[in-house]
Amino acid sequence: MKATNLLSLCAAIFVLTACEKEDNAVTRPVQFTSTTYKSLGGHDDKGKPDNLLPKDQISPAVSNLITGSLPENKDMRTSNPELLKSKSFEDIAVTQQSDIFLTFVSHGTISNYNTIAFYTYPSNQPPKSPKDIKDITYIFPNAGYQTPLQSGDKVKIGRFEPGTSVGFVLMQNAWNPTTKTINKDAVHFCANDILNPEVDPNLKKHTVLINYPAENKVLVGFEDMDRTREDCDHDFNDVVLYATVVKL
Repeated sequence: MKATNLLSLCAAIFVLTACEKEDNAVTRPVQFTSTTYKSLGGHDDKGKPDNLLPKDQISPAVSNLITGSLPENKDMRTSNPELLKSKSFEDIAVTQQSDIFLTFVSHGTISNYNTIAFYTYPSNQPPKSPKDIKDITYIFPNAGYQTPLQSGDKVKIGRFEPGTSVGFVLMQNAWNPTTKTINKDAVHFCANDILNPEVDPNLKKHTVLINYPAENKVLVGFEDMDRTREDCDHDFNDVVLYATVVKL
């Protein structure tokens, strides 16, 4: 076989092998290269926000709902599979001018210094890619391992107009306890499944939202691990919060 033909054959095998690897990928990196990152306020050296409001008293009803819906080390695919099936409830859709507050409840991670943030978009134009997310705003710089937050710590994330949807995002291990900064290039696990890295649509969800209209609250539970990993427990309580929507 001529050298040129041999080179061509090797190149073709390389391309086919590369394509096969791509086709077999279980996750694909999602990069928010055109997104602007902002912060609601400053924070101390431990990542505690300086804009905390008076602490919420979490009601027994909300505590019981969280405990029952997001049990520790219980795979949600068997414990509460209905929470994973809904594709219509990925965000908070504002239908009337509203103030929205976010309250930290708990975390269940053993190592990740997770950052919690939010983004918005027109409700009638849900995102199809990271390019559709113009801004991401940090709320809790460290809501994970060694968090300085206490249950009930609350901030106001803003006033929102009708037709706006608010989505939450967990940035995996984004808080750096040495530099006291947030890594915007950390893996993002977003409320909108399409923005998450897993390929299998059954594994793309990283956020469950549970509506609790009795107190105008939406409970938010995050899974902070790549869901294709064998050691992922799929319990969606690595960070637990709730949003309070106050219509004006």
